[in-house]
Amino acid sequence: MPSTSLRAMMGTSEPKFGSFVIEFDSPGMGQILKAAGCQYALLDLEHSGFGYDQLKQMLRYCQAADLPVIVSTVGGDYDMIARALDMGADGIQPAKVGSAEEARAILDHVRYAPKGARGVALGIAHDRYRQRPAGPALRAANRDVVFFPKIETPEGIEDIEAIAALDGVDGIWIGHFDLSVAMGIPAKFDHPKFQSAMQRAGAACRQHGKSLGRICEDAATGVGLYDIGVDFLCYSGDAWLVQRGLAEGITVLRKACRGPRSGAAGGS
Repeated sequence: MPSTSLRAMMGTSEPKFGSFVIEFDSPGMGQILKAAGCQYALLDLEHSGFGYDQLKQMLRYCQAADLPVIVSTVGGDYDMIARALDMGADGIQPAKVGSAEEARAILDHVRYAPKGARGVALGIAHDRYRQRPAGPALRAANRDVVFFPKIETPEGIEDIEAIAALDGVDGIWIGHFDLSVAMGIPAKFDHPKFQSAMQRAGAACRQHGKSLGRICEDAATGVGLYDIGVDFLCYSGDAWLVQRGLAEGITVLRKACRGPRSGAAGGS
């Protein structure tokens, strides 16, 4: 019983705003993101160190906040995809998808028969523990679970049109740091090669009516991404936002709190 709200966002041109969760598994995180205006959370299982027990808890926290979650996995192996979905992920984002053939193989893990080969266990977390007839439950999951493969290599960009054209691929996510490194231009996001790749991804998604997503480190970057067709704008991430906010505040305090205090009495 994944959230229908994430499915409703897919393939529309309106901007959708979220943030990346890579460090904090607080019970309040879903509520915090929701109160800040997020429409979805991107929850990382590739770099965070979060385990499956933490994932299951975090998905419940976000469900309580009515905030859909896209889970980013290390790859597209069955055990990672099936576990994340059975725990209640609304969308799945496997890393380093390099071809339409690979995306098609992962789709078998995402969809139930006859559209795929996902193993069946009903009435558990992904069903929010509700007992329902099998037929409608399987059809609803096949309809509502979002598949958002992450493209992070030149090979993926070369096959981007075929990936975007696949029935069952709901959107394309660009892993910008890994893509720039694989291109031999680490973090040079203004480089013509990188910009060309982004333009190509945007054109492929527009042609096939699919969404395009990417993390943006700051608001100005996000505006530029939206202008080339990125509609899922993931604004920074929890660790970086906390660090940036603290650094900015402490810098101001450090500059303002030098020397004797204004009006302070002398002596002891």
